[in-house]
Amino acid sequence: MLSRTADCLYWMARYTERAENTARMLDVNHQTSLLPQPAEFLEQSWKKLLTISKLEDAFLSKYDVVNRENVLDFMIYETSNPSSIVSCLFAARENARVIRGKITSEVWETQNTTWLELQRILEARNQADPSRLLEWVKHRCHLFRGVLYGTMLKNEAFHFIYAGTLLERADNTARILETKYEDQAVLKVLNPKKGTEEGTDGEFFDFYHWAALLRSVSAFEIYRQIYSDQVTPKQVAQLLIFNKQMPRSLVYCVNDLIPLISELKNQQSKEIERLLGKLKASLDYSDIDEVFEQGLEEFIEVFLERINHIADEFSNAYLIPLAVA
Repeated sequence: MLSRTADCLYWMARYTERAENTARMLDVNHQTSLLPQPAEFLEQSWKKLLTISKLEDAFLSKYDVVNRENVLDFMIYETSNPSSIVSCLFAARENARVIRGKITSEVWETQNTTWLELQRILEARNQADPSRLLEWVKHRCHLFRGVLYGTMLKNEAFHFIYAGTLLERADNTARILETKYEDQAVLKVLNPKKGTEEGTDGEFFDFYHWAALLRSVSAFEIYRQIYSDQVTPKQVAQLLIFNKQMPRSLVYCVNDLIPLISELKNQQSKEIERLLGKLKASLDYSDIDEVFEQGLEEFIEVFLERINHIADEFSNAYLIPLAVA
């Protein structure tokens, strides 16, 4: 397969997954922002969303105030932001258009229809309900994957698509977990007495905070099935990091990447296999107590560095170099 074809398949999947995960991050922030909380925490939570995506400077060049309305506008509609939902869906559709001969007509029609429907939404953006829009984005991305699995041959083209999906998903699950865990830590610093008298206010906020996080990765019902008790930070982290059956967990993404590289083996793939093997071993021989002893934030930072290094090696081995693209 030509590198340019592989590149379009890979980035079509990554941009679609990125649009969905951006919608997930915005949705969990939007939902938690509706809860009673200190004004300082509310601003910090939206600012952290920009920081974790490395978009703070780009945002501040266009907006004076970090608040819910401005961040939602920047992360959903702003075309100069390459990670906005509009930019991601446009890039996914353009990559699909270039390689229409390698995907089924149903996959192409799904991507194209998503973009056309988005144009109608953009015309009425001032009246759009953020929650409904973000749910629509998630639904369209789910539809894309369903059509993909239901109509595509499980051949080389499919492997490049799935590799892009898994690399993007692992990165974004880690970022969502890190962002919301740090948000809770900030809240406790800003409002240390919350819930100390009777415990109810703090307990209720913690429940809705972590429940919103679980819903943002479609894991609330899964959490209830596995743990059947109160929602705690340690168990949420355990589910999203170590559960091998959870489709968005870090372990699941890494485990599914390993056989894909075997299917796409070439002269440059040995280094990717080595890096994935080391990452899998570090996850297999760690547990949640060790992660919290090390510090969840530090653990996530190391994971993000390693998974993004693997993504860079994947690009060097199979795709068009970024300098050429």
